[in-house]
Amino acid sequence: MTALLSVQDLSIGFGAGPSVVQNVSFEVEPGQTLALVGESGSGKTISCRAALRILPRTAQIRSGSITLNYSKGTADLIATSERQMRDIRGDRVSMIFQEPMRSLSPLHKIGNQVSEVLWLHHRTSEAEARKKVLTQFERVGFPDPERAYNSYPFELSGGMRQRAMIAMAMVSKPELLIADEPTTALDVTTQAQVLGLIKELQRETGMALILVTHDLGVVANMAEQVVVMHKGRVMESGPAGPILSAPAHPYTKQLFDAAPAIPEQDAVGLPMPSEDLILEMIDVSKTYTMRSSKAWKADKLIHACRGVDLKLARGKTLAIVGESGSGKTTAARIALGAELPDPGGQVLFRSSEEANPTTVNQMSRAERNAFQRKAQMVFQDPYSSLSPRMRIQDAMTEPLEIHKLGTVAEQKDKAAEMLTRVGLNADMLKRYPHAFSGGQRQRLSIARAMMLDPALIVCDEPTSALDVSVQEQILTLLEHLQDSLNLSYLFISHDLAVVARIADEVAVMRQGLVVEQAPPETLFYNPRHPYTKALIAAQPEPDINRPIDLKLVALGAGSPDSWEDAFRFSDSMIPSLIEMEPGHKVRCHV
Repeated sequence: MTALLSVQDLSIGFGAGPSVVQNVSFEVEPGQTLALVGESGSGKTISCRAALRILPRTAQIRSGSITLNYSKGTADLIATSERQMRDIRGDRVSMIFQEPMRSLSPLHKIGNQVSEVLWLHHRTSEAEARKKVLTQFERVGFPDPERAYNSYPFELSGGMRQRAMIAMAMVSKPELLIADEPTTALDVTTQAQVLGLIKELQRETGMALILVTHDLGVVANMAEQVVVMHKGRVMESGPAGPILSAPAHPYTKQLFDAAPAIPEQDAVGLPMPSEDLILEMIDVSKTYTMRSSKAWKADKLIHACRGVDLKLARGKTLAIVGESGSGKTTAARIALGAELPDPGGQVLFRSSEEANPTTVNQMSRAERNAFQRKAQMVFQDPYSSLSPRMRIQDAMTEPLEIHKLGTVAEQKDKAAEMLTRVGLNADMLKRYPHAFSGGQRQRLSIARAMMLDPALIVCDEPTSALDVSVQEQILTLLEHLQDSLNLSYLFISHDLAVVARIADEVAVMRQGLVVEQAPPETLFYNPRHPYTKALIAAQPEPDINRPIDLKLVALGAGSPDSWEDAFRFSDSMIPSLIEMEPGHKVRCHV
């Protein structure tokens, strides 16, 4: 069979420097899935961008050929005219980008941006385009397609924006879809459903897929062919089965060793009793009012959190897991005082075991300043949380300047000490954020959060955008810092393998409610709630013989109306969180 896309001996460089992609070759046939696997900086993304000719201006294709054999004939994608490339891009060949906030226009509504593909390439009417887009939004997992259609990008969570990017790439039913880390920002249940959707579209249309990823579990569930890249070169390539079951190259084996996984054991643990609580959330709810776009329609209430009760022991890690929009980040923001809970809710913080509790949602200015020194946050996207115009030294010392701590020399010494503590060199202080890799920037974010010697750190998806080997390094770093400094973590994640490794207690959230809570040893091996079971079933494993059970995922991740009677809930009828066994709570009707 003739390859749909053929890349032969591709080399790409910048300026007078050496080639960053060297003699890379791969092919993908119609209906086939090819996975490009490797760490950040291995050349996966730039090789795919070369096929669409969307490289940076300074990039040069120094050698090689890229040929597309599609429905309208054969095209040399390096030599073809820009006009023909515009016809190919977005219609016959689509790309899902890794960072949706950079790829979506902040000035236009999501629905209009997705519809634009149909307007430009298919001359579809506005009404027909809207109908197709809403159908696509429903298929990629938007709980309220109409709301998403009329929203701006900043009004959606990171996971929701990624769903919009996936819908945009797939709405025109392309012959080739290039997916650059398409599920990195998605929770595992949505990831499983989106991967299932892509497979379904492949069966319907014969679409080929190039999947750029570092997740070997996703590769095992999707790919027929695998190409492993490292430092711009192909290390290993061939059918997925042999590579995943018996990798030959040491680098591929290293990727397998670094991949997190839920450990296989049958032990059921009990929670570690501790009365020394650093943080306590009592009956915390948060309701937002979304103004209607129509003057004659009533405003809509959004229940982000409902009756959340959580306790975090000093020196321990409490993980909150759930899908995008489940309320986990809202709960974290309330815990830090960045949001106020609805009346009746309380957040209590104890700076030390002997200290009187501070009510975070009722702090005075002096109490807030003291609290902010003791509670810090590490964000999901380290690039956005570091100012591109500030040198690392200025970004690191800024918290000390705000709180008027130390002299200029002492502040610099503290910044150098923190960089060393997180595994970076003190001579990096004069650099800007763009000079660092994604993993290094996340280390910088952790170091900045450590500048005020906090007791509590809220980690909001700190490893979701990182490749597996860097993720392993960051988790090891967080564990080391916790052990050496007795830190407490409120850890927000959708990756159960990460949670299984780092958490002492896990709370599962769905639609603003904690539906199950237990230590990981109990939760992962004796789950009771259908949504928890769906989360565990949706976790991809790097084993081609253990595919994701999409039926089980769809059952638990679907509407609460589809659950068993004991677990169903609605806005008017919410069951209590009941202790089923010591330390194991489940929201259900008794």
